[in-house]
Amino acid sequence: MSLIRREFLQLAATGSAVLGFQQTAPAFWGKIADQAAGQENILVVVQLTGGNDGLNTIVPYTQDEYYKQRPKLAIPKNDVLKIDDEFGFNPALDGFSELLEAGLLGVVQGVGYAQPNRSHFESMDIWHTCQRKTGDRADGWLGRAIDQMVEGVSTETTGMHIGNRKQPLAVASRHHRVPSIRTIEQFRLQSQEKESIEAMRSLAQSDNSAGDSLLNFVQTSTTTAIDVSQKLQQVKDSKSTNVTYPESELAGKLKTVSQLIASDIGARVYYVEIDGFDTHAFQAPAHTALLRELGDALNAFAEDLREKGMQEQVLTMCFSEFGRRVAQNASDGTDHGTAAPMFLMGSGIETGLIGKHPSLTNLDNGDLKFHTDFRQVYATILENWLNCDSSLILDKQYESLPLFIAS
Repeated sequence: MSLIRREFLQLAATGSAVLGFQQTAPAFWGKIADQAAGQENILVVVQLTGGNDGLNTIVPYTQDEYYKQRPKLAIPKNDVLKIDDEFGFNPALDGFSELLEAGLLGVVQGVGYAQPNRSHFESMDIWHTCQRKTGDRADGWLGRAIDQMVEGVSTETTGMHIGNRKQPLAVASRHHRVPSIRTIEQFRLQSQEKESIEAMRSLAQSDNSAGDSLLNFVQTSTTTAIDVSQKLQQVKDSKSTNVTYPESELAGKLKTVSQLIASDIGARVYYVEIDGFDTHAFQAPAHTALLRELGDALNAFAEDLREKGMQEQVLTMCFSEFGRRVAQNASDGTDHGTAAPMFLMGSGIETGLIGKHPSLTNLDNGDLKFHTDFRQVYATILENWLNCDSSLILDKQYESLPLFIAS
């Protein structure tokens, strides 16, 4: 190994930690701030990890069976935030109630898939890839959408993952690496870090006439990672909001998403997660806190988008890998179930309850029966929001749903 190669790779290893990128720094970062989003539609996905309890989220407060099956967990009728004469929000979802009143929230009921899997990992993989284990899982449904929106290998950045967890399989792409960042604040470089960065830049621009493929990859990746760190620092310094976000992890992620959208970074898909929905024991306090975090964060995000004049440009979709069983368990919690609601937030969607709530008495071995395949929701969003050919992304044509207001 030549001296320049050894020195550069050592500096690059240090620089990757300084810049906070996951794994390797993708080469396409170079034009991240040069691609303006214009007025193209943007999709924000919020993943509710762990299996959200749909019955205590959208509460069937007029049904005796609900209270019979959940003597300790059921939400009292007088506490429900009513949607209509049959269903209401969990009282922690003031944010959702306000969004509904503002005409910005749609609830797709009874969503799931045939022969459901109750493993968190396997079910999430199915939602991410739209494939069973026997299928090709090299990429995710959003990754395939990104490949379709930007044909061929390109330096254009079309998707971003915000968070410090492993990047979701949903955004895995064959031709475009989707960057993951924790926060914009991570790009504030100290003086000695800047010296290392400049040394890396100098070495990255050095001659590589030997054609060393590894060195070439790291040179290109590091140079572009340096550029994007500086551009994101400019985003941090130049963009602000008058909206007060809650002091929660999800709210912080959505605030970052809002900053990036307003800065014309160019991404059309943003992905964030909120964990903790696996409520097997003592569900009530944990679930209440999670729903409050979700509702308040999305409400602040919607207000921020409105203030910045971007409300009509952004659609937000919330999903979980499965719901919970109808009956509470012996630990004052709920176990893994099947069908559950999905949530859509935006100015061009049909608001209120979409589709019928699954029966609480006609069950499948104690579980709610789904009536809407989650890929129908995906297909509708792909076709009507991202202008993609959903049949190529989902491997077949799924029936669209009435999710958007007819123009």
